Amino acid sequence: MKKDIKIGFEHFTSKNELTEIEKSLFEKAIQARENAYAPYSNFFVGCAVLLENGEIYTGNNQENAAFPSGLCAERTALFWIGANFPDQKIKKIFIVGGPKEFSEKNPPIPPCGACRQSIIEYETKQNENIELYFSNLNDEVIKVTSIKDLLPFYFDGTFL
Repeated sequence: MKKDIKIGFEHFTSKNELTEIEKSLFEKAIQARENAYAPYSNFFVGCAVLLENGEIYTGNNQENAAFPSGLCAERTALFWIGANFPDQKIKKIFIVGGPKEFSEKNPPIPPCGACRQSIIEYETKQNENIELYFSNLNDEVIKVTSIKDLLPFYFDGTFL
C-alpha cells in the first residue's frame, strides 16, 4: 500500500509578514548568528527560543577542530534551556543560518538531522508541538507547526 507524506508549512517572503514576536525572534537569531564560532566551515547559525514564560534565549553553532566535537545552534540553545528551565515549555524556535559571506541565493536553512531529533525529544517531553521557523538573511522564512513535519518517521522513547 502506497501512502503519501504531506508536509504542512508556511512560506513568508518578507519578515514584514511575521508577527511582532516572530520578528523579535528573527532579530535575536540574527544577533546570535553573529557570535557563532565557525572558523572551519564558515557556516554561521543562530537560534532564538521562546519559552512559555515569554523569555527568549539564544544559541549559536560552536565548532571544534576535532570534528564532530562542535555543536549546532539549536542544540546549544535547547540543552542550555533544558538544564536551566526543565519545566518551561518551548513555544517557538527560530533559526537563521548560512555561509558567513551570505548571498542572495542562499535558501532558508533547516535544522540538521541531529537537531531535528533533539527537537522531537523536547516536543515529546512537553507533549506539545513547537513551532519552528527557519530562515536566511534575505527575510525568507519557512514555518512548520511541529518538527514532525520535517521528520515524519521520527524515533522517540516509545520505541524503547
